[in-house]
Amino acid sequence: MAGHSKWANIKHRKARQDAVRGKLWSKCSRAIIVAAKAGGGDPDMNLSLRYAIDEARSANMPKDTIEKAIKKGSGTAGEGANYEEVRYEGYGPGGVAIIVDCLTDNLNRTAPEMRTIFEKYGGNLGKPGAVSFGFSSKGLIVIEASKVSEDTLMEIAIEAGADDVAESGGAWEVTCAPADFIGVKEAIIAAGIEPDSAELTMIPANTIDCDARIGAKVLRLLDAIEEHDDVQKVYSNADIPEEVMAG
Repeated sequence: MAGHSKWANIKHRKARQDAVRGKLWSKCSRAIIVAAKAGGGDPDMNLSLRYAIDEARSANMPKDTIEKAIKKGSGTAGEGANYEEVRYEGYGPGGVAIIVDCLTDNLNRTAPEMRTIFEKYGGNLGKPGAVSFGFSSKGLIVIEASKVSEDTLMEIAIEAGADDVAESGGAWEVTCAPADFIGVKEAIIAAGIEPDSAELTMIPANTIDCDARIGAKVLRLLDAIEEHDDVQKVYSNADIPEEVMAG
């Protein structure tokens, strides 16, 4: 399993996200606006909007802020913003593969800025498809191992449609097809088990073990990418040492 999805690394990443919560809420708002504009403002009829709302809630985004974004996207609060989805792919230090999903209102601005960030931190931007062939789109639900036994979680998750339950660094990782994500997540919550992390993600088929030096370089690049306003999601196949993530 990729370093970015290990339990310890998720905790460290959450701590960094909490430190920039305002920017995180801005990204969540943008995702809600785009989803509502594309498929309407009813999350029961618009799965993409439901995913976006769930992510906003997991970031502790206020309910009224979520509702304002839905109204803006669906056109009930004036003209919605015109954002385009675009994916960038490239390599970081040590040959680490990186995928960056963006929502932008200006492709002519975002593309050169992404290229500059990659080059500044020892990476290089590739062509579309350069690295995504090595990743699979999955639902990933992470639960601290002390919350539930493997047998209990396995029974709940597999019955709800999950592909696998695996242990990783003191947590259970439940993986499933994107179409089954909501059902699996809701089944786990209905059983009284609160996930520590639940997201649609890209999981690499193979990972690259980074030593402390390369891991620190990769982390600086990933952090710089995530700080860009247009960036929504960043995926990599880097397995970064825990002490580097904690630092």
